[in-house]
Amino acid sequence: MAKTKPGKKDLHSYPIKGTSKVVRVGDCVLMRASDSDKPPYVAKVYKIVGDHRNNAKVRVRWYYRPEEAIGGRRQFHGAKELFLSDHYDFQSAHTIEGKCIVHTFGNYTKLENVGPEDYFCRFDYKAATGGFYPDRVPVYCKCEMPYNPDDLMVQCETCKDWFHPTCMSMTIEEAKKLDPFLCSLCSSKDADKRPLNSFHVEPKGVLKRRKR
Repeated sequence: MAKTKPGKKDLHSYPIKGTSKVVRVGDCVLMRASDSDKPPYVAKVYKIVGDHRNNAKVRVRWYYRPEEAIGGRRQFHGAKELFLSDHYDFQSAHTIEGKCIVHTFGNYTKLENVGPEDYFCRFDYKAATGGFYPDRVPVYCKCEMPYNPDDLMVQCETCKDWFHPTCMSMTIEEAKKLDPFLCSLCSSKDADKRPLNSFHVEPKGVLKRRKR
């Protein structure tokens, strides 16, 4: 952890102006963007520092949205998906607008109701190179794409793979009526067991990084 400079002191918490919420080290926060047309930035607080003038700063680790990363948003990225970057920064605590929760991918998919404060992260992201960890994830369906929690899918009773009804040329309602649901391969007498493939995550193209 970085040492606190002389004349400054570590703070245990910071009250968000205009709210009853208090930020502590380890919390995830929403920080006001310099462009009012953009959504707030998301960051994890690692340190809170104050001075004798009651000015407070926070050391944060930024989360990137898919469109802020090299390669941009892909089909399998969820609307509430974030990448935990290796980009650290000191920011004025006054730019904190609120708190949020960044869930693991597994915990997010178990939520019964997703609120405006709920996000999820399944990748670490290197801001300078556009690299991801992990760089491979399981794929599903005939389209062989990673799971997007915003998309409804049905599971084949035989191979246990998950499918988008649209990829199976049916509606969600039609797929739900099939009990059990069998994919086109498993419903065929000559169906072979489907292998579990993976999707290589790599950047495509370059976008400008955020500026603060």
